[in-house]
Amino acid sequence: MPRFAHPLHSRLPTVGTTIFTVMSALAQECGAINLSQGFPDFDAPAELLDALDAAARAGHNQYAPMAGMPVLREAIAAKVEALYGAQYDVASEVTVTAGATQAIFTAIAALVHPGDEVIVFTPAYDSYAPSVELQGGRVVYAELLAPSYRPDWAAVKALVTPRTRMVIVNSPHNPTGSVWTADDVAALADVVQGTGIVVLSDEVYEHMVYDGVRHESVMRHPELLQRSIVVSSFGKTCHATGWKVAYALAPRELMAEFRKAHQFIVFTVHTPSQVALAEFMKKPGWYAQLLALYQGKRDIFRQALAGSRFELLPCEGTYFQCVKYAAISDEGDRAFAERLTREHGVAAIPVSAFYPDGRDHGVIRFCFAKSADTLGRALERLTKL
Repeated sequence: MPRFAHPLHSRLPTVGTTIFTVMSALAQECGAINLSQGFPDFDAPAELLDALDAAARAGHNQYAPMAGMPVLREAIAAKVEALYGAQYDVASEVTVTAGATQAIFTAIAALVHPGDEVIVFTPAYDSYAPSVELQGGRVVYAELLAPSYRPDWAAVKALVTPRTRMVIVNSPHNPTGSVWTADDVAALADVVQGTGIVVLSDEVYEHMVYDGVRHESVMRHPELLQRSIVVSSFGKTCHATGWKVAYALAPRELMAEFRKAHQFIVFTVHTPSQVALAEFMKKPGWYAQLLALYQGKRDIFRQALAGSRFELLPCEGTYFQCVKYAAISDEGDRAFAERLTREHGVAAIPVSAFYPDGRDHGVIRFCFAKSADTLGRALERLTKL
């Protein structure tokens, strides 16, 4: 077995294996129902799979243009204009990426310099901070206030310094399921107005906002539209996380820098998937059907746990439900999540994993993007605790 015998100076000394990998592996080891990692256990729409097969058989199997297939970029631009009134130039302001995580990393790599500060709202998706640190940037954390996980805008404004280069925002929010309001978006615009700060807006769950509430994209706000890189994902919206196809939208000045990095990080993205997605997007109301699907699953999940010893936290969006378990155990969240997996056969994610200091509020996160059979079996076990 080969071994590198020389000292290594890690650029990410505090980073280990992600909690998603750890809990999914534990679930597999124990034969547990995996409600930890955020992926569906049901297939993409049949029409999309048929379109993929047709695209491959029609010869769309060589490199796509670096920015993405024009037919898909046109469909993306048409969608965001119809939904948010934002107009992007297909040639210079829309780029297809190899998943949302790559888009986020690329935006940070292109725009964050050593010594720059990046404001990140915590608890936070775990790729943000390492991406900043790899560029020599400094992460500055703004805590979302539990249990509603709302921003404290006065505190955020106080974090801004002349070195602040970027603010990373995420709504609907992973892991908490909270959703920003129009007032939140206006407050963010107030924070960055008159500065050179770039907003990186992770909106991958844009089509999962429940109870008739509107997704308040930064693209709706004129001030933010002109300084934001917006990321969304077909993996989330089409139940096809393994395809790793997403996109970024930005004003041409920002997108020019984004593409400089993109071309050397991944260059281009799987061609037949792009053609298939463009064809699928012709289907009227496809994202409304997605919303109905996931709101139904959320409601089933919440109704079943309402009479249990779990305390349900608000779930306004995403396909994640956070719960407190104080009535069941006084263990730390990671210990409880591991015991839940080993002894009761259901895997969840401890929310402390999303805090830089491992802050533990006794909250775990379940993913309800699962089939009716999977949810039924998991809920039967959870309601017995």
